[in-house]
Amino acid sequence: MPLGLGLFLVWWFIQGLSEEDKVDILDAFGRANYTWVWISLVAAVLSHVSRAYRWKYTLEPLGYKPDFGNSFFAVMVGYLINLAVPRLGEISRCGVMNRYEKIPFEKLLGTVIAERVADLIILLTTTTVVVFLQYEVIQEIFNDMLSNLLGKVSSGAILGILGVLFVGGVGTLVFIYRIKSENKVIQTIQGLLKGIVDGVLSIVTMKQKWAFIFHTIFIWLMYVVMFYLCFFSLPETSDVPFAGVLTGFVLGGITIAVTNGGIGAYPLAIQAILTLYNVDENVAGAFGWIVWTGQTILILALGALSFALIPTYNRWKNGRVSTTES
Repeated sequence: MPLGLGLFLVWWFIQGLSEEDKVDILDAFGRANYTWVWISLVAAVLSHVSRAYRWKYTLEPLGYKPDFGNSFFAVMVGYLINLAVPRLGEISRCGVMNRYEKIPFEKLLGTVIAERVADLIILLTTTTVVVFLQYEVIQEIFNDMLSNLLGKVSSGAILGILGVLFVGGVGTLVFIYRIKSENKVIQTIQGLLKGIVDGVLSIVTMKQKWAFIFHTIFIWLMYVVMFYLCFFSLPETSDVPFAGVLTGFVLGGITIAVTNGGIGAYPLAIQAILTLYNVDENVAGAFGWIVWTGQTILILALGALSFALIPTYNRWKNGRVSTTES
């Protein structure tokens, strides 16, 4: 469904273009200074390296010391899988580490959820800052989105339904976690939930909390830097205020969870933001596709390399350990 939605949005974007629009967009692609895009990818790689390194801080309190190479490969494989099926990357990432580091899957999943909790705090903080700085812009965007996508359905009704589903889901999980049962399926779910809880609590028990916090902030700082640098690739976007950059960053990030890697949705969200800052609609659309394409190619390249290299890397690593021991 997310892939179908993404492809529909790509089709919807293209079919709405006139011949003049297509010429303008191709001209923007041709005029872009891709040096800034390449530099932005350096910040992206640094964020991925930091994320792989940060993982050890949640695993150490559980008694595990993963190899950094395996951690990095697992993170990149996870990003690659997310392009195919959103959020499945986190599961795949844990599966890779379970296979090569022999760490229990449920413990790994717990630490990944712990990381996501920390990331969510940073995202909510950034979103709050954006809302205060650009309240009128955010309100206009969401009003347009709701009117176009939901028609007569009110935003209050949507939030109410989501709230009920969230509370019901959490209540069900708490009930399963606490009941005593001999049912093997329930016991399996309880074991998984316990591993998740242990992983989340590892943030509290870790010895190097400040190092974990530093990497969390650094990861998101690199995300913002990566996005911001791309604005210098076109003259029309180089003058967008930093508050506008943050607004685009937050809303663009949300779309990545909606479709596969933000395909279709990400460029449209960026276009919607930039047009509010007097950037030509076609240039804004081209800019959104430039940023999305650069990020996606990087993930495809590093993810595919990681998927291919990790077996060889572990054979080499295990062989070196055997030689050292002998």
